[in-house]
Amino acid sequence: MFTAGAESLLHQAREIQDEELQKFCSRISKLLQKNDLGPDVVDSLQRLFLIVSATKYNRRLEKTCVDLLQTTLCLPACPEQLQVLCTAILREMSPSNSLTLSCDHTQNTRQLSLVASVLLAQGDRREEVRTMGQHVLKALESRQPEGPSVRHLLPILSKVVSLAPGTLREDQTNLLSKRLVDWLRYASIQQGLPHTGGFFSTPRARQPGPITEVDGAVATDFFTVLSTGQHFTEDQWLNVQAFSMLRAWLLHSSPEDPSAPDADDKSEMEGSTLSVLSATSTASRLLPPRERLREVAFEYCQRLIEQSNRRALRKGDSDLQKACLVEAILVLDVLCRQDPSFLYRTLSCLKALHGRLSGGLGCVRALLPLAQFFLDHGEAAAVDSEAIYQHLFTRVPSELFHSPMLAFEFIQFCRDNLHLFSGNLSVFKLNFPNLFKFLAWNSPPLTSEFVLLLPALVDAGTALEMLHALLDLPCLTAALDLQLRSLPAPSERPLWDTSLRTPSCLEAFRDPRFQGLFQHLLRTKASGTMERLTPLHRLLQPMASCARVAQCAEAVPTLLQVFFSAVTQVADGVLTNHLALLLLERSDALYQVPLYEAHVHRVLSSQFLALCKLKPSLVVELAKDLLEFVGSVSGIHSRASMLTSVVWAVGEYLSVTCDRRCTVEQINKFFEALEALLFEVAQSRPSATLPKCPPQVITVLMTTLTKLASRSQDLIPRVSLLLSKMRTLAQSPATGSVHSEEDSEAICTRATELLNLLKMPSVAQFVLTPSVEVCEPRYHRDTNTALPLALRTVSRLVEKEASLLPG
Repeated sequence: MFTAGAESLLHQAREIQDEELQKFCSRISKLLQKNDLGPDVVDSLQRLFLIVSATKYNRRLEKTCVDLLQTTLCLPACPEQLQVLCTAILREMSPSNSLTLSCDHTQNTRQLSLVASVLLAQGDRREEVRTMGQHVLKALESRQPEGPSVRHLLPILSKVVSLAPGTLREDQTNLLSKRLVDWLRYASIQQGLPHTGGFFSTPRARQPGPITEVDGAVATDFFTVLSTGQHFTEDQWLNVQAFSMLRAWLLHSSPEDPSAPDADDKSEMEGSTLSVLSATSTASRLLPPRERLREVAFEYCQRLIEQSNRRALRKGDSDLQKACLVEAILVLDVLCRQDPSFLYRTLSCLKALHGRLSGGLGCVRALLPLAQFFLDHGEAAAVDSEAIYQHLFTRVPSELFHSPMLAFEFIQFCRDNLHLFSGNLSVFKLNFPNLFKFLAWNSPPLTSEFVLLLPALVDAGTALEMLHALLDLPCLTAALDLQLRSLPAPSERPLWDTSLRTPSCLEAFRDPRFQGLFQHLLRTKASGTMERLTPLHRLLQPMASCARVAQCAEAVPTLLQVFFSAVTQVADGVLTNHLALLLLERSDALYQVPLYEAHVHRVLSSQFLALCKLKPSLVVELAKDLLEFVGSVSGIHSRASMLTSVVWAVGEYLSVTCDRRCTVEQINKFFEALEALLFEVAQSRPSATLPKCPPQVITVLMTTLTKLASRSQDLIPRVSLLLSKMRTLAQSPATGSVHSEEDSEAICTRATELLNLLKMPSVAQFVLTPSVEVCEPRYHRDTNTALPLALRTVSRLVEKEASLLPG
């Protein structure tokens, strides 16, 4: 977050109009034309950079000003601070057709790196990337030991290689590989000299001391990025930068294609000859540049792993140890994929490293690349990697779900390795409750990731438990919050909403009576059982307004849609019935987060209809449960959408055409239950405990009763009488206090339409219960048999009959 002063400056920069900006540019142009490179121009360029970077859209600058910025950047005597400011402004303007920069006339490597950064921001419009790469390589080729530093060029070269892989020739690739070997392996192990000059400088400066390890011991091996000291030499800085680009360079310079020049038919000798050659540095120097770089990279990573085991004296060094350990494992993975001879030399080291890291969670982020390594190479090395990712899935999410970076990397790891889990996907699927902890705590940034991951987690055996877990996801967020609040070490807790006071919730979390429910909610693996968590919903109700819980609740409807799209692909008839029953059961058993219930009901109701469409016989098979569901009017306002879908499904699929087991007795039972429900909701008056019934429920009830009557024609008189009463009730003045004018008119119109249709029972059955042939597209395209034609004919016959009746 910005401070108030920074926010004010940004606001002022965004509010500057184009006319005022052009005047400011004119002032800067005058200063640059006079070659006045003093404090005024520095201050003006800083303000200009703030203006052009404060908005998302590009600011238009005067061409004269742009040209002068480019000229100033390329001046030999220009101060470095001004060069950096000019570069930053030109990068913010890119891509732009007004830029004419070129690498042809750069004076030194620092200036070349700044110009190259602007050209990279321009994009490869005129193949500048390849040209730039050649300039950088030329500077590397011509560099003498005492020449200008190339430290600024390595990041540019790494970017060029990634954007244009075919830029470098074979001899240039070999040259850079040799240089990287020198920088990685033969950097000085003595500290650099401090900068001399100034009032306190003395000619009797102390000689530089040796490089030390992170634990303070004197380094006895070659220099690495984890070596420490007060001052560093140029080759030590190059060592650090060489390691930062090592993995990208290995992937570029040594493609994994078996037909590559350095991957000839030598696989039989790699495991023996090369390992023997690499045993001595003299023999390894005889290797070609690429293979020599691999050997040095292997030695470097081995040393980093050894250094990571030292106890760092400073926290910054400890964090650097963890980052370097991750990178070292990734580099070893690349080496083993490119050259199998490294695999057997790496396995023992990484097995020991995993044993050391799995004992605690101090460097848990390194467990992900370790697991990746064993997933990639476990089969080739005859290593059972199941125990490794079993530990990863079981312990890490349950204890470190609150780390946002780890959560993202963990889910990315799962997504990237779905094809490798195919042999033992059950371990992956059974741990979905643990993975959901990442989602519950980090739902806004991880929702899109889980949308892609969730279909792979869905399994017929755990689908019901997973659906419960998705519906209880906001409740899980609240429980995780309480779990963190109850930790004994407050320094390790993440930040949360301190304004929320939940002493009663914490007491309930520690109460032995509710330990079983909390343990089920916080379980690490699928248990195969479905607990009703309604008591926890009530206990955790004070936390429903917490921002993190609300954010999690917003993600659930989307995830439910994804879940049902996946589960319908694997569900059989029995599972479909269980899913439908679960939707009915959970429609009135949700955690009461604001707006959550309405959004979830909308999804559940649509998915209930989708299940019925997938299996039309579901209504007949679940007749008893559906009768119980529609037999109660309690909570009708909160679950109106679900009730509407159930009633509609009864009218649509309770028919012999959908299931031959459907009987007249079943139709009559549903008719009586729905008739009683319609009378109850239509005649009830809204109150504090019983809000008004939505008109959609009334119209769907009338339609479904009419459909049932068309299939059991003995019920037609009762329906006709009921519809007449509903029409009269909708037109009465007393209804105006319950429903709006539009709602009353909709109820009246629907009742009239259904009454007219029932006057000709055979036509009513044709319209309300169409056969399979009628549902075919032909009935909607052929003008002679189209369903609208039949409806128009019925309307004319009904109108004619009505006109013959005495007034």
